[in-house]
Amino acid sequence: MRIAQIAPLMESVPPKRYGGTERIVSYLTEELVRAGHEVTLFASADSFTQADLRPMCEMGLRLAPAPKDPLASHLIMLEEVRRGVRAFDIVHVHLDLLHYAMLRDHTARCLTTMHGRLDLPLLVRMHEMFEEFPLVSISQHQRKPIPDANWVGTVHHGLPVSLLPFSASDNGYLAFLGRISPEKRPDRAIEIAVRAGAPLKIAAKIDSADMEYWEQKIAPMVKAAPNVEYVGEIDEREKALFLGGARALLFPIDWPEPFGLVMIEALACGTPVIAYRHGSVPEVIEDGVTGFLVGSIDEAVKRVEDVRTLDRAVIRRTFERRFSAERMASDYVEIYQRMRIFAKARTPIPAINGHYNASL
Repeated sequence: MRIAQIAPLMESVPPKRYGGTERIVSYLTEELVRAGHEVTLFASADSFTQADLRPMCEMGLRLAPAPKDPLASHLIMLEEVRRGVRAFDIVHVHLDLLHYAMLRDHTARCLTTMHGRLDLPLLVRMHEMFEEFPLVSISQHQRKPIPDANWVGTVHHGLPVSLLPFSASDNGYLAFLGRISPEKRPDRAIEIAVRAGAPLKIAAKIDSADMEYWEQKIAPMVKAAPNVEYVGEIDEREKALFLGGARALLFPIDWPEPFGLVMIEALACGTPVIAYRHGSVPEVIEDGVTGFLVGSIDEAVKRVEDVRTLDRAVIRRTFERRFSAERMASDYVEIYQRMRIFAKARTPIPAINGHYNASL
């Protein structure tokens, strides 16, 4: 198939450091190429891919020097996509809803993966106005705010199985990886580590919007806790060592997480996850097998010691079975093929309420 992948322009594909959506676009794109499909990637010029790269800006906008205009950059890209849309069997968009108005005449070949939270104001109205767009969710829980949207599948994220090596043993510390923000609750991670008497390493980026939260809330907590270390934002090579060396990943979120890529990155290393049971978490973590689901700091503190009972080799095998990039790409190809069948018949692709991921 001739497939276009439309990536956000805030980060390169894959990202140099933090960036979940762009990372998934990269893994999917490369796996589709490996499977023999003709893939075109619309992304920043500093992206790296085996697909045909259509550069839409010089570099990922977050790290680009000022001035920059993200909205204009994305609209220019979408106009390029619109003009060439008939060259593709499938146009797979990863921009949530930015493309709806511009690609409305091409919904039969346009698939949208929703990567963000859907419980925000006006999203229900938006999906009522553009109800013809076929959508993919990245977890079943993500759908709850708009259950009647045109869902055609749920595809859990996946990683290349060779990306993060298995670590049979750990170095004793707890890990927090991702972004410093109120909904990610690094404050909970710090309290859990302090109460459990375990060292904690925090590897996270700090957006300008969250700088006040860092300076007023989190930085003082780090400073006051001798067993807590902030190591900053890390790259892919550092991530393998960081997660592989951890006794457990702490994922104490306080929001309806659509998926939580860092959880399966930890599982790839054989590292168990202690996570609050919000959003997609119960779909990703198998309680008592790949980690523990908790509802309070007291529960989490208890589980810090209990993770020693979990088999890291079983965690790695579970990752390979459920969360490989090959499985993810296969799920998407099945949806692409169904879209083409229904497009030829000039009938809407029917909504699907279950998973394409049959390994669950």
